[in-house]
Amino acid sequence: MSKKKANEKHITHWHSLEVDDAVMRLHSDRHHGLSSQEALERVKRFGYNRLPPPRKRSAWLRFLLQFHNVLIYVMLVAAGTTAMLGDWVDTGVLLAAVLVNAIIGFIQEGKAEQAMDAIRGMLSLHTTVIRDARRTEIEAESLVPGDIVALASGDKVPADLRLIAGKGLRVNEAILTGESEAVEKTADPVQNDAELGERYCMLYSGTLVTSGQATAIVVETGVRTELGRISSMLAQVQTMTTPLLRQIARFGHWLALAIVLMSVATFVIGVLWHGHPPAEMFMMAVALAASAIPEGLPAIMTITLALGMRRMAKRKAIIRHLPAVETLGSVTVICSDKTGTLTRNEMTVQSVVTAGHVFDIGGAGYAPDGGIFLEGTAVTADDYPELAEIARAAVLCNDAQLHRLADESWQLTGDPTEGALLAFAGKVGADSAWERETLPRTDAIPFESEHRLMATLHHDHSGSGYIYVKGAPERILEMCERQGGLHDAETVLDADYWHRCAKRFAAGGLRVLAIAAKRVEQSWREVNFSDLEDGFALLALVGIIDPPREEAIAAVETCAGAGIRVKMITGDHADTAQAIGARLGIGLGKPALTGAQIEALDDEQLRSVALDVDVFARASPEHKLRLVQALQAAGQVVAMTGDGVNDAPALKRADVGVAMGLKGTEAAKEASDMVLADDNFATIGNAVYVGRGIYDNIQKFILFMLPTNGGEALVVIAAILFELTLPLTPAQVLWINMVTSSTLGLALAFERPEREVMRRKPRDPREPLLSWFFGWRVLMVSTLFMVGALGLFLWEMDLGSSLETARTMAVSTVVGAEMFYLINSRYIYKSALSLEGLFGNRYVLIAIAACAALQIAYTHADPMHALFGSTDLSPDEWLKVVFAGMFVFTVAELEKAVIRKFFGRGRSRLG
Repeated sequence: MSKKKANEKHITHWHSLEVDDAVMRLHSDRHHGLSSQEALERVKRFGYNRLPPPRKRSAWLRFLLQFHNVLIYVMLVAAGTTAMLGDWVDTGVLLAAVLVNAIIGFIQEGKAEQAMDAIRGMLSLHTTVIRDARRTEIEAESLVPGDIVALASGDKVPADLRLIAGKGLRVNEAILTGESEAVEKTADPVQNDAELGERYCMLYSGTLVTSGQATAIVVETGVRTELGRISSMLAQVQTMTTPLLRQIARFGHWLALAIVLMSVATFVIGVLWHGHPPAEMFMMAVALAASAIPEGLPAIMTITLALGMRRMAKRKAIIRHLPAVETLGSVTVICSDKTGTLTRNEMTVQSVVTAGHVFDIGGAGYAPDGGIFLEGTAVTADDYPELAEIARAAVLCNDAQLHRLADESWQLTGDPTEGALLAFAGKVGADSAWERETLPRTDAIPFESEHRLMATLHHDHSGSGYIYVKGAPERILEMCERQGGLHDAETVLDADYWHRCAKRFAAGGLRVLAIAAKRVEQSWREVNFSDLEDGFALLALVGIIDPPREEAIAAVETCAGAGIRVKMITGDHADTAQAIGARLGIGLGKPALTGAQIEALDDEQLRSVALDVDVFARASPEHKLRLVQALQAAGQVVAMTGDGVNDAPALKRADVGVAMGLKGTEAAKEASDMVLADDNFATIGNAVYVGRGIYDNIQKFILFMLPTNGGEALVVIAAILFELTLPLTPAQVLWINMVTSSTLGLALAFERPEREVMRRKPRDPREPLLSWFFGWRVLMVSTLFMVGALGLFLWEMDLGSSLETARTMAVSTVVGAEMFYLINSRYIYKSALSLEGLFGNRYVLIAIAACAALQIAYTHADPMHALFGSTDLSPDEWLKVVFAGMFVFTVAELEKAVIRKFFGRGRSRLG
């Protein structure tokens, strides 16, 4: 037995109880409610109807955690060592590097998660309750189990309630189930194992009453509500570390280990083999450690990610947590909510079937824009008068309103399905205001789920009466004797034809409504159910859908080309989900997996099924969370999109949680790493494009930086092994690493993503940051740096130059080679010998100019001479530095040419 089923032994399934049984169990009275005294006693027993605040991490602790990095530890040890030796210049530079990195990280981390705060804010502030047999308004947090609550259209449900009685009650439960359509509610109990979206007698905290009235009894409050259960899940969800941070951590550990081993080996060899004094060798070991530590890496990574954040913001993707910028580039699976993300969250009439024709309706959403088409040809109501009659019925048998806003958009007031009918009428050419004025409503039977229809009675100004009805096709067909229109009296109803049409619509994922009408006597002034038994003419069947976004269809295709699987997770019925998925290109030819089927699978089975299935229906918050965990356990990097409270736990668990900015709840936004400002799935594709470019830029920076550090380390090692004078002092090494390398490397953060970046497969999140090939590249270029710097140092010493001049030549050679190698580094494989390669990134040119100015100041400014022990260089000496840099550039380009020739585009990802 699963843990969930074991826990359910202690849960009362209120949805399966009769009303009187539920009231009796709660020791309440459906007419008089609780007494005030009893309510106070229950507050003491059950607590207030609110959620506990989350534990927050203090600012000082967040700042201290910025130092929790193995490279930072190595830098701090080096700073402490130099301080003990009295080398305050080196100590100051090292500590400054550590502090700058910590400040940048602290600023960029942003605000702490506030998901449970956002959920708490969804509880309504006040509600109407019956206590002591009187109606009174109280704060919702004072509600207790057993309270009798009265609700009306527009109210937010204040706690979990069992419906006692309702009239025309419909509730929007999208925040919990993901379904965009309001749910009809009745007091009748349902099966014990009914899914959340099918518990029609229950009202859940935080949902919204869209129409009707209700009396209900409070059954759960606070943390015991569905919202409370989700907030508890959210608190228990562990946030995953991003692939890049895992790679950087592994890289940092190996690099730190290598630095420590090199430094220790250097000290031991110098003291035991060459007999140097321990104090001198200790300073050399410190110089070696300083040369090998990539001091600028943490800060440059943060800056690179921040620049990526800004680029994504321009593309409508707002990043909340900085590492998500790069993680998007490694995503292998996108789990997307359907409603409002892949679809428009605006119901739209897509097809209309009459007795003789099938019309396709263009456009989407509530704007009355889009044509009427018959077999691909645009038609009008003048060509087919039945369209005008259907449109009139759609307007009159309707309680919704569409309003045109100042920005030319359309806003719906009322039921989404009725809004779709009004938009259709507008496309036909009907004027809603004129139709209602011409045939004013005399009486109506509002929609109720037990009757599955709505009926309205109208009279024109000459006295003629008409009843219009709309509802479930099987219900309306029972009332019809004719088909066509009110004037087609001799056309007998072909029931088989209409049933076939309804079945075809439903198979395509459409919600089907039937519309019918009949003439009545002028004297009729009210409509009763007895008036609806027969005599109607069936005007049409209307197929309504929440249509897929066109840009989402293209984005799904783009993701497929990039090797990213898109999986749709929704609260809809399986048939609807599968049909929408097929329109989007998701899960073609594969059955949908339902929440009930997920329940039956253990974690191991779900892991294998989750990889193969692409459409998941009737999914609860637990199902979404389990699916994300199963995919991660299978080695996938998962992005999860959502807009409801029900999505928050999965958003938090995913490698990248993506919330909707326009229609998303605050809970979803606060649990996410990224917010889509336009609620557009296509924006995720754009963000992946930028994210892949960011990862490339980080790799390029590391491939640029490590040879610099490696070259310096090799210079120091060679000097120790061959008992040479140290060509670089620790302070000079830090000048190269922190000032020139960082200045130059920052330019790579501005590189645009490569053209074929979305034609690659996602990188394996388990692969190391640097492959064996990259290791070869680092070793080769490091050797080139060492040959140039050590070679010129020894040459100058051989010519009789001073030690200061020789060291200044060595430093300038390393910096000059960096400038040339920066141009090589713009592309990992492609040649830089082109106009685009040489001049395509203006920031590279600016960085080279800035670095050249800094190095000239280092060489010729008196304060630099005093601080770093540098000295002036002659024009001939500068020319040697330039030739050394060109040597590095030429060999690096030849190596790339060999790689392209012998490995080609099939083996390598070319820039």
